Amino acid sequence: DTAGRVLGQHQGLAAYTIGQRKGLGIAAPEPLYVLAIDPAENALIVGTAAELGQDECLVEEMHYVSGETPTATFRAAAQIRYRARPVTVTVTPLPHKKAHVRFIAPQRDITPGQFLVLYDGEVVLGGGVICIAQQSML
Repeated sequence: DTAGRVLGQHQGLAAYTIGQRKGLGIAAPEPLYVLAIDPAENALIVGTAAELGQDECLVEEMHYVSGETPTATFRAAAQIRYRARPVTVTVTPLPHKKAHVRFIAPQRDITPGQFLVLYDGEVVLGGGVICIAQQSML
């Protein structure tokens, strides 16, 4: 868990996704969710729903439909899961085809390895691969 306690053994990190609740095999006073997957430590970090929200992520392999990387921070709608409703974000383009994306409200399922797609209304602006998701440091 987030306090570093070992609550059980996982069945292989590839079997889990951020936000997953079912199939953890852990008895707890309240439901637990996958908060993070740490391959370096071969650890699955779990916690409560209150600990699940993240409001920023780093996206790599960013591609913009216009072919030009924006030079300033901009607002857009972002979709982080198929069929999920797009949510308002602030995007700060970074060097090396990366972008810092901040969500206006915490999201429960920002998952590294998944695609983030940016929209302006119905128009696709671009997208990339989520590589880091976290709670804001501010």
